[in-house]
Amino acid sequence: MPTVSVKRDLLFQALGREYTDEEFDELCFEFGLELDEITSEKDIISKEQGDVKAEGASDVILYKIDVPANRYDLLCLEGLVRGLQVFKERTEAPRYKRVNPVDGEPQRLIITEETALVRPHAVAAVLRNITFTKDRYESFIELQEKLHQNVCRKRTLVAIGTHDLDTISGPFTFTAKPPADIKFKPLNQSKEYTTPELMNLYKTDSHLRHFLHIIEDKPVYPVIYDSNGIVLSMPPIINGDHSKISLNTKNVFIECTATDVTKAKIVLDMVVTMFSEYCDEPFTVEAAEVVYPDGKTCIYPELPYRKETLTSDFINKKVGFNETPESIAKLLTRMYLKSEVIGEGGEIEVEIPPTRSDIIHACDIVEDAAMAYGFNNLKRTMPRTYTVANQFPLNKLTELLRQDVAAAGFTEALTFALCSQEDIAEKLNKDISSTKAAHIANPKTAEFQVARTTLLAGLLKTVAANRKMPLPLKLFEISDVVLKDKTRDVGARNNRRLCAIYYNKSPGFEVIHGLLDRTMQLLDVKPGREKGYYIQAGEDSTFFPGRCAEVFAHGQSVGRLGVLHPDVINKFELTMPCSALDIDIEPFL
Repeated sequence: MPTVSVKRDLLFQALGREYTDEEFDELCFEFGLELDEITSEKDIISKEQGDVKAEGASDVILYKIDVPANRYDLLCLEGLVRGLQVFKERTEAPRYKRVNPVDGEPQRLIITEETALVRPHAVAAVLRNITFTKDRYESFIELQEKLHQNVCRKRTLVAIGTHDLDTISGPFTFTAKPPADIKFKPLNQSKEYTTPELMNLYKTDSHLRHFLHIIEDKPVYPVIYDSNGIVLSMPPIINGDHSKISLNTKNVFIECTATDVTKAKIVLDMVVTMFSEYCDEPFTVEAAEVVYPDGKTCIYPELPYRKETLTSDFINKKVGFNETPESIAKLLTRMYLKSEVIGEGGEIEVEIPPTRSDIIHACDIVEDAAMAYGFNNLKRTMPRTYTVANQFPLNKLTELLRQDVAAAGFTEALTFALCSQEDIAEKLNKDISSTKAAHIANPKTAEFQVARTTLLAGLLKTVAANRKMPLPLKLFEISDVVLKDKTRDVGARNNRRLCAIYYNKSPGFEVIHGLLDRTMQLLDVKPGREKGYYIQAGEDSTFFPGRCAEVFAHGQSVGRLGVLHPDVINKFELTMPCSALDIDIEPFL
């Protein structure tokens, strides 16, 4: 959950009254928030860097408030105050309006086709005749940072740029150029830098270095120019110094470049709705025009209002109370969802404002109704159905087997469920196409490319990491593997398996065979071809030719045991013989 830090006195001033810490904590709980900590800038620095560094820091009391991750409208003081005031019915939710410029010509942002290689989307808007104070300015910057960390996914999806419109002139061009062709004076720097110089400069910057990877490997870098060739920003890294905003800024041009246009619209709506209250005409936002490479023109911000219709019976049933349609409509209105009863069937029409992008489904509206009613006010009732909890049979069998295999002298290992393609294919003398492996679409490392299809690779890697331990090494694992299965709705299924290995100067096939017999004894499966279990010679490229047996139980193949092939042993950087058992335990349930 994101944490928003607000100055207590400023918050109380905006709310129009003072609260004790306990009262405000209770108010946050009622509204679905949590007062996480009461601190100050001095206390924070003192805890992190010591008392010496904290000298001279502010003693102003700060409230750290935990906000739900999908409530982007509560990430700043303005949105928090507005939400609480509407919740306490001290004010009505404002209506946000998009207006055309007084001169009739909207600011235009032209996107060129080169941006398709890095960041193909952009949206824009203008806050006209805004008045900043020091606190408002700090909140404006803080909101952008919170959005960058949250919905923007650390600027990978969206990057926000804000500029003093009076220092630049449109139309603006959003393009992409080779790094060496871009040169400008970045924010808070004293000279111009080329892009390669800039990337080297920010590699040591504690804040900006985390965003360099987004574009540093790209053949072209995104950049926004005004009509005079002045660089506004190089998203998602840094803005230009020429157009930086200050306390004296009156007109703000806001651009959001993105790889996800839906997220860009949400971010733009959040920024303009939160701070349009400081414009001369509150809650109005000046439209801007975005022209795409194919000639399509879009007007932003969209500030969409949409309506949903629910019945009071549906909400009553889902929440577990019995309220009239009028009462439910009032509850929803307190949650920034203006609602009214329509018709005679108990239907409620809910208007969802642009600030509530978290409302996706009817259940989100039901949740807000329950929150406004108060979870503590819901009557406790006995469940209509009675059930007795029981351990999942497969897990119960697994636990029992673990205890007894350990009692047989084997040590349990717990290995990663993800592994490399090489581990389950090449190293085991198999072809990757025959393994039924589920692949990770965007693996972060070569070690985690696929979901494992066998436990054997993980155990062999464990032996390799512990080969200096005294011999013999006797390891086992009972866990799930993942196999592709077209009959399942997700295209794959889990399969619980038992795998054990014996590593010593001699192969120890008899040890592994003994473990199989003991396991079958525990599972109450007697030797026999018809209703019991038996082994017969088999062929598997992972095992030494002529030293592999297939295990059959209840008339079906459940696994294999044998001496591993020398090539497999060498590929896992082992030097001694090894025998292994790998069986499916699900047929024994």
